[in-house]
Amino acid sequence: MTTLNSSAIQAAGYDPSLQEMTIQFTSGGTYTFYRVPEEIFHGLITAASPGSFYHAYIRGRYGP
Repeated sequence: MTTLNSSAIQAAGYDPSLQEMTIQFTSGGTYTFYRVPEEIFHGLITAASPGSFYHAYIRGRYGP
């Protein structure tokens, strides 16, 4: 897991062999997202605002 400097997201991790991304939110919830391209994970962890990146590119797109 990579710790993020974000008020919304505490950490994120990625398994490239499964294309699974796990996000741990500062609110305490941890969620796994499926079939996530690796560039989306890299975009999240390098974004100036990980929370905004999450809402724009991840939320509602990579469910089970």
